[in-house]
Amino acid sequence: MGAVDDVDAVDTGALRCPQRGPGGEKPGLMTSTRKVKDAVYEQFAAVGKAIANPKRFEILDLLSQGPRTVERLGEAASLSTGNVSHHLQALKEARLVESTKEGLYVTYRLVDGVAELLAVVRRLAEQHRAEVDRLYREHFEPGAPVEPVERDDLLERIRRGDTVVIDVRPPEEYAAGHLEGAESVPLEELEAWLESLPHDFDDKSVVAYCRGRYCVMAVKAVETLRARGYDAVRLEENVHDFRSRGLPVIELSDEKVPHE
Repeated sequence: MGAVDDVDAVDTGALRCPQRGPGGEKPGLMTSTRKVKDAVYEQFAAVGKAIANPKRFEILDLLSQGPRTVERLGEAASLSTGNVSHHLQALKEARLVESTKEGLYVTYRLVDGVAELLAVVRRLAEQHRAEVDRLYREHFEPGAPVEPVERDDLLERIRRGDTVVIDVRPPEEYAAGHLEGAESVPLEELEAWLESLPHDFDDKSVVAYCRGRYCVMAVKAVETLRARGYDAVRLEENVHDFRSRGLPVIELSDEKVPHE
């Protein structure tokens, strides 16, 4: 009986052990797998948390145009230097931006893949949030018609010389990357540029672009040009879009990033 009792004790102990998982996993393996999954999704969520702030999203959008110092970002985003630094720290902790220091100034830039992430988020918002479409129609469409131009057609028109493409962003953004053949005409210099044009320029059409679909600089440029009697339209794409479409983008790597 003693031997039987020993066997029964072992069997009873086995029955008291936790059952295997649905896939036959041992309990310890299930716990380990769950922890790994939780850790992985926590890292994914950290990226979403970092961009789940309108000002941080705007900062990333500005950096998609080219590197910027904290001071220049604050100026462009209407934020104090302290606020910009706080947002940049959160973005850096999420590994979405990187920085380099030159003297007293710190310059930030996007890490690879972030510009593509921004484009995906914009497309999702445009497709599923009606408010985006309403804001666009009310504030970006009036007075600034869009040019739905094909890549080869635009390049051919630039080559022929009957169309002039102007980049109305600040000079440092133009230097960081611009459409081949585009002239740098910052918005605040547009009036002076128009005064310097030759008389035969009236026969040409003008295509303006800036930071993308939700940038008002190209809208204002087209409104000014059309008020002066020029045939002007705007491109909704930004430099990242040009690259994605296979359009030639030129970088002036010898340009310095302005500090102030």
